[in-house]
Amino acid sequence: MSLLTLPNARELTKSVRATVLVFKDPVSEELLGRIERLAPSEANALIIGETGTGKELVARHIHNLSRRAGGPFVAVNCGAFAETLVESELFGHEKGAFTGATGSKAGWFEAANGGTLFLDEIGDLPLNMQVKLLRVLQEREVVRLGSRTPIPIDVRLVAATNVNLADAVIAGHFREDLFYRLHVASIKLPPLRERKGDILPLAAFFLDEHCRRLGYTPATLSEEAERKLLGHSWPGNIRELENAIHHALLVCRNRQVQPADLHLVDMRLAATRHDPSQASARPADLEEALRALFEENHPDLYEQIEERLFRSAYRFCHGNQLQTARLLGISRNIVRARLEKIGELEVASRSPGIRLA
Repeated sequence: MSLLTLPNARELTKSVRATVLVFKDPVSEELLGRIERLAPSEANALIIGETGTGKELVARHIHNLSRRAGGPFVAVNCGAFAETLVESELFGHEKGAFTGATGSKAGWFEAANGGTLFLDEIGDLPLNMQVKLLRVLQEREVVRLGSRTPIPIDVRLVAATNVNLADAVIAGHFREDLFYRLHVASIKLPPLRERKGDILPLAAFFLDEHCRRLGYTPATLSEEAERKLLGHSWPGNIRELENAIHHALLVCRNRQVQPADLHLVDMRLAATRHDPSQASARPADLEEALRALFEENHPDLYEQIEERLFRSAYRFCHGNQLQTARLLGISRNIVRARLEKIGELEVASRSPGIRLA
């Protein structure tokens, strides 16, 4: 069994990121082999996986196995910046470039010079920033905001996303040329439910780790608790598993975790209970509805279907843009742009039953 951990994992207890990754399941072992074959190259890499599956851990492992291991590893979340600050954060700025720019500042590309830059949630980058990122990758140089002088850089880019970028390209939300530039070496990181052989080793690791943090004597999992862990769908992946183990240690008795100590919630089942009509919906029903629309020969049919999809998903998620993005498997920026286009945000702001988020 191979194990990867973040170097500062103990400082990340409130993070949604996975702080440890094991490779014991055959699917994971095959994945590790692919990572280790791709890592020594200088090719840009794209890591695809759900939130909490360990994308940053994989990016760090790629860096550590490359010739750049002695250089910096810089991790940046593209979804964490306001759109007006993205260019300054990535490429830097000069004094006076904008209001509040009281001095010059290097961007993340310069900070990662000689090493690896990890851009998480790459699908959240605005289109105008995608153009500039593509130019940086092609020219191997950055131009700070407010400057005309290019600065050479030597950076390997590893990007990550939890959305399907190919679909985003088709929808016009992600540049096709940038997609192919990033897709040179792609790594699909399976969700935890598809690598069940990793669940119990991860649980054992978290048991030991949190016992140390809490100052507890070692604890164990009962056989019934192990079966419950193996039967769960893990929509929150590794991070959800860590939180479940942490909670169980706080409430269990006699230093053994029982099934009742594991507070597991399946969001997919919860959504079905909230809207019973979802349980009876079948692909055939959707196909029949689409066929009826085709027969009516509506103009701009694609736009109408897409608009209904976004409206329904947004209201199903009670006006929460982040949950809507997760439900549809796209970035929050795409959701917000589409909702603004169809006027749904204006409707939500006037409706006390819908929460803007």
